[in-house]
Amino acid sequence: MQKLKIDPELFDLFPDAQLGVLVLDGLDNHVKEERISHYQALLDEATQAAGQFITVDPFRDNPVVASWRKAYQAFKTKKGARSSIEAMLKRVSQGRQFSPINPIVDLYNCISLTYGVPVGGEDLAKVAGDLRLGVATGGEDFRPLGADEDEPALPGEVIYYDQTGANVRCWNWREAQRTMLVEETQRTALVVEAAYADQQAQVQKAVYAMQELFEQELQVKGRVAILTRNNPEVQV
Repeated sequence: MQKLKIDPELFDLFPDAQLGVLVLDGLDNHVKEERISHYQALLDEATQAAGQFITVDPFRDNPVVASWRKAYQAFKTKKGARSSIEAMLKRVSQGRQFSPINPIVDLYNCISLTYGVPVGGEDLAKVAGDLRLGVATGGEDFRPLGADEDEPALPGEVIYYDQTGANVRCWNWREAQRTMLVEETQRTALVVEAAYADQQAQVQKAVYAMQELFEQELQVKGRVAILTRNNPEVQV
């Protein structure tokens, strides 16, 4: 059976790391023309809610941003890499709008913005074997979204990976084309991430809110698991 696992090496860097995982099956992720305006409204509402996480100047001193920047200083990263939540909050601070992509991505982006947490997911049908969060040995194959060439992982980099290569580089910075969520995706594991203990409560709020949102919008409940050092894996 396929699993999502956190490697022990990740906890050497981040003893209090936590993943809120939502496993979903039987999804219809096709974009329906008549629903695009609805998803746009959801994203606009979530963008407004994200303003609560951008309260100080300069931008880097906002607590959510500062916390993830601290985490990124603890492992090897590609130059300029930033957490996904920092990238999203930066767009909010610049007054930029988020446009619908597909239902799964739109809904998890709403949760990320509303709760100020990194959220991501993989198409489990495209994941080779188990999906793991750990530390790269270096050279793991990776082709990011929109790229024509591979950009392999660096030694010591925090990555999601499987038997084929890296699925996400620099923890939650950049997604691979190979396992990206597309309209044909029917089964996924969505993750909400905490590096430190003071992020854990928000992660748990967010993952249960995400479960409720998917049930409401796509009529799929899914199942939630909280992964920690003492409970590092879940069947997906």
